[in-house]
Amino acid sequence: MNHDPEIMELLGDAPSSGKPAPVRVRVNGAGAGEELSIAGDAYEGASRFSREMANYSPVIRSADADLLPAKATADARTRDTARNDAYVQGGATLRKDNIVGSYYMLNAKPVTTVLFGKEDEKWEDEWQEEVEEKFALWAESLDNWPDAARQNTLTGLVRMAVDTHTIHGEVLASAEWLRDQPRMFNTAIQMIDIDRLSTPPEFAGDPAVRGGVRRNKHGAPQTYYVRMAHPSDWMTPDSYLWKAIDIRKPWGRIQMMHIFEQLRPDQSRGISAMVAALSEMKMTKNFRQMVLQNAVLNATYAATVESELPTEAIFAQLGGSDVSPEKVQEMLMSYMGGHFNTLSQFMGAAKNLQIDGVKIPHLPPGSKFKLQGAGQGGPLGSEFEQSLLRHIAAALGVSYEQLSRDYTKTNYSSARAAMAETHKAMLSIKRMVADRFASHIYTLWLEEAINKGEITSVRRNMPSFYEKQFKDAYTACDWVGASRGQVDEKKETEAAILRIDNGLSDLETENARLGGDWRKRMRQIKREMGWKQFYGILQPEAKNQSNAASGTKKAA
Repeated sequence: MNHDPEIMELLGDAPSSGKPAPVRVRVNGAGAGEELSIAGDAYEGASRFSREMANYSPVIRSADADLLPAKATADARTRDTARNDAYVQGGATLRKDNIVGSYYMLNAKPVTTVLFGKEDEKWEDEWQEEVEEKFALWAESLDNWPDAARQNTLTGLVRMAVDTHTIHGEVLASAEWLRDQPRMFNTAIQMIDIDRLSTPPEFAGDPAVRGGVRRNKHGAPQTYYVRMAHPSDWMTPDSYLWKAIDIRKPWGRIQMMHIFEQLRPDQSRGISAMVAALSEMKMTKNFRQMVLQNAVLNATYAATVESELPTEAIFAQLGGSDVSPEKVQEMLMSYMGGHFNTLSQFMGAAKNLQIDGVKIPHLPPGSKFKLQGAGQGGPLGSEFEQSLLRHIAAALGVSYEQLSRDYTKTNYSSARAAMAETHKAMLSIKRMVADRFASHIYTLWLEEAINKGEITSVRRNMPSFYEKQFKDAYTACDWVGASRGQVDEKKETEAAILRIDNGLSDLETENARLGGDWRKRMRQIKREMGWKQFYGILQPEAKNQSNAASGTKKAA
């Protein structure tokens, strides 16, 4: 077969010769064959020859090969940053406040079409009323029954889970069955420090155990290996012992809750999103410290006296350049000593040459007096610092305005836009971390409550909790966390009324936006209306209600 000479010159030997393509045109790739670079790079970002990208050659590794060797260092640095950087700590707190708030409330939603084959609104109402009240009584008790350590309520545990996810990128907890305390329910949750999840030495070469997690051939976690104490507690013998905990009991009751967002297939552990901005966080902190030190140094002296004489004139007055360095030093000391002696005699007993107790240095004659502004000389609050803070805000998933508490350049529209973007980010974290963690706890509690006969709304003919996916039908729920907040209450209340009136929303959704329970609110409104009638307080007529769109009164 004849080949074009130009093609032969480009490709080298003919394919039929059996020789490989020249190295200069062969490209290492992940495809099935030997890919050839025929006409340069199709993607500029993958170019091997551009000046900007030629030296940029990151290694290709699996998810765990990338993550696990860096996990301990990354966690230590994110913890240290969160401890010592006020902005980062404030951002982490902002996450908890925007996701969980002060009370994390269950909104039970059993799937009656699966349990009964049809909708049963009456039973749903009975179930919701009973289950929500009994669960809240246990979950928010001041005796802290949900926490095995008896330190936190359910809300406290969920806030801790969100905080742990922010700093470590994952949450780890175990389900305990406690019998040693006079409790109505034996279910309790033990929060576990992420550092304790690690691979025991005897499994160091086992490919099925990665980062302390044993997985099956499909990648599903089977067993977790948890140190009995923190690795840094070297004085405790338990720190060298591991406990193997299966993820579930034989009948399906979960024992280990390991929550993280998997970014790549075959990823065994999570890592914080803060790691991507750690360098900027560290430099931002150093920048603020240096600027503050500069400001403090400038504030040490209220004023200075600067000499207007050039160096040549001073040397000329001292005898020119023919004198030795030792002679210059002697004349300078004599000159300065005489000046300060004269100045001291002139001042006499005057001891008030200070500005608010701040020193004013005295320099030789031929000088000018210059006031030093306190805090002068630093770009704090400038666009440069704002750009650094935006990196931190992006890593934490919040807006710059919320992180910096700086709303000086923000109007209503931009504030609403920033809050909307933050709300979307917080909703995803709420669903991925807070809701999932709280739902695990609710499922564990409900399983025990049903088996103990504490839920009276369970009917005799209802399917078993353990059959098919009936457990998911029983435990289906939503969680009401922090209020979304309102910038302009009047405008946003009118918008909520419009959404309800036009079928775009409902009382349950709008009350959840404000962190409330619509059923409890309706009961309270009914109770208040009864008291108003009892005391003869006039109710506002419907015809006098404000128009939701304009805020004006509309006629009947």
